Amino acid sequence: MIEVKLLSITPDAEALIEECGRTAYLSFSKKTENSKEKFIKMIIRSGHLSVLEHASATFRIKGGSRSFTHQLVRHRLAAFTQQSQRYVSENNFSYVIPDAIKNNHRIRVMYEEHMENVRRFYETLLNNGVKKEDARFVLPNAVESEIVMTANFREWRHILEIRGDLHAQWEIRKIAIEILKILKEKAPSCFFDMYVDVNQIKSDQSGKR
Repeated sequence: MIEVKLLSITPDAEALIEECGRTAYLSFSKKTENSKEKFIKMIIRSGHLSVLEHASATFRIKGGSRSFTHQLVRHRLAAFTQQSQRYVSENNFSYVIPDAIKNNHRIRVMYEEHMENVRRFYETLLNNGVKKEDARFVLPNAVESEIVMTANFREWRHILEIRGDLHAQWEIRKIAIEILKILKEKAPSCFFDMYVDVNQIKSDQSGKR
C-alpha cells in the first residue's frame, strides 16, 4: 500500500518566498500581513517561478515499486535517498500488483506464483553464499521500495504537472496526486493553480483559481 508522508517543509515558506521575490522589485514597503498570497499568485501568473526555488519540501514514499522509483529519480533537480537492495535483504519482499493483473483472477494467481518463485530463488542464492548485491539481479521491478525525495517548490510544480498528467504511468500519477494534496494544504498560494480532477492533476492556465 502506497504511503506518502511529509518529512520536512521550509518553515513559513510563503512568507520567505514573498520576502525573496520582493527583492527583485525592491517593493518591501508593500508587504502587509496578508500580502503574500496575492504576491505569490502574481509571480506565478507572470512566470517568475525562480522565486519558488527558495522553498522546498521532503517526502518519504513507501510502497511504490522499483518501476516507480526508477521514473522518479530521473528528476535530477531533486535529491533522493532510496532503500538499498545492496545492503537490505529482500528475502521477504512485498510487491505491487497492477490493477490490470489484480482484476484478472487467473493472471493474478500466475503473477503471485511467479513472485513466490523469485523469492525462493533469491533466498537460495543468499543461502549459497551469493552476496545481496548480486542476488538482487533476480528481483523484479514490482518489488516495493522506500524513497525519500527533496525538491524545491518550482521543481515540485514541474514534477507534479508531468507525473500527474493522465498520460503518466498510473502508479507515479497516484503518488503525485497525494503529494499535491499535501503541498496545497501547506503552501496553498504556491500551488493555487494546480488541482486534482478525478484521477489526474490539472493546471488552470487562466490563473483564475
